[in-house]
Amino acid sequence: MKYYIIAGEASGDLHGSNLMKQIKAQDTHAEFRGLGGDLMQAEGCELLKHIKDLAFMGFLEVAANLRTILNNIKETKSDLEAYQPDVLVLIDYPGFNLRLAEFAKSIGLKVVYYIAPQVWAWKAKRTELLKKYVDLTLVILPFEEKFLSDRGVEVQFVGHPMLDALQNANHERKELYTALLPGSRKQELKKMLPVMLKAIEDDYRVAQAPSQSKSAYPGVDSSKLLNSGTQQVLAHARKALVTSGTATLETALMGVPQIVCYKTSPLSYMIGKRLVKVKYISLVNLICDREIVPELIQGKCNVQNLRKHLNQLDEPKLAMKMKEEYKELREKLGGVGASKRAADKILELL
Repeated sequence: MKYYIIAGEASGDLHGSNLMKQIKAQDTHAEFRGLGGDLMQAEGCELLKHIKDLAFMGFLEVAANLRTILNNIKETKSDLEAYQPDVLVLIDYPGFNLRLAEFAKSIGLKVVYYIAPQVWAWKAKRTELLKKYVDLTLVILPFEEKFLSDRGVEVQFVGHPMLDALQNANHERKELYTALLPGSRKQELKKMLPVMLKAIEDDYRVAQAPSQSKSAYPGVDSSKLLNSGTQQVLAHARKALVTSGTATLETALMGVPQIVCYKTSPLSYMIGKRLVKVKYISLVNLICDREIVPELIQGKCNVQNLRKHLNQLDEPKLAMKMKEEYKELREKLGGVGASKRAADKILELL
């Protein structure tokens, strides 16, 4: 069968590649096309667009690149119609993917949404789009299934695919340095990297995003910039500074004590604060519904605060307490096998 998969950023590329592996294990004649990154391409996905040309974030940044985004949508619609897959699989990236869901249904395609929009946090009206245009929504956070089911969406919880990606990770590590995970988008790097570098007082390593070149990391010694993946950077980290996002979850599941931090433009922050209705910004705290990791946001994300909290993580009792609380997180995520369960549900639909 033919599968068209759309992932718009690095985490989606990772989960898309693992999903492809599981589909191929059951459908030996599977063909893949879509939008993604190096990992999906390595699994055999013929790419129309690479994630490095897709990742825009923040209200101002999206507005500034609106023409490019609209052209990407137009090209993808034409390609999707020409390819005529058996199913369109959408991974996260809702601003783009929900438009493709509507178009796909209009031309008679089956649509699966894997890693759903965070409608429980903001833009709740998107729930109606899932209900109307998506045949099956596969969610990865435990509280999402009831939230969407109560609103009439065809939904199933499959567990979090990050557990699959990390199941072979080496948790017996030498704790050598501080890991810096400043994000995968250019806008994040411009905001987060300078303040992280100024806050560091000991040895460090920076995780280079697959979609970014070395030139996007000014001020970082080339020997400390690692392009081998987030897992490898965290493998020997004593603690971490992490830009809010999927990386906070990855860091927790690797057992590394962390400080979550985030800055954006003042206008984007002001708009976001009005629209986003959640108690926490890190997935770790959201899933456990309490503060396990500190969150330093916008004005609080400054050199003095970052340095203070990093020093606190050097206290053995505090670091051990955070690692113990990570166990609760792992239990709530449903165990390994999310990618296989998602593949099973897609093939059942077909």
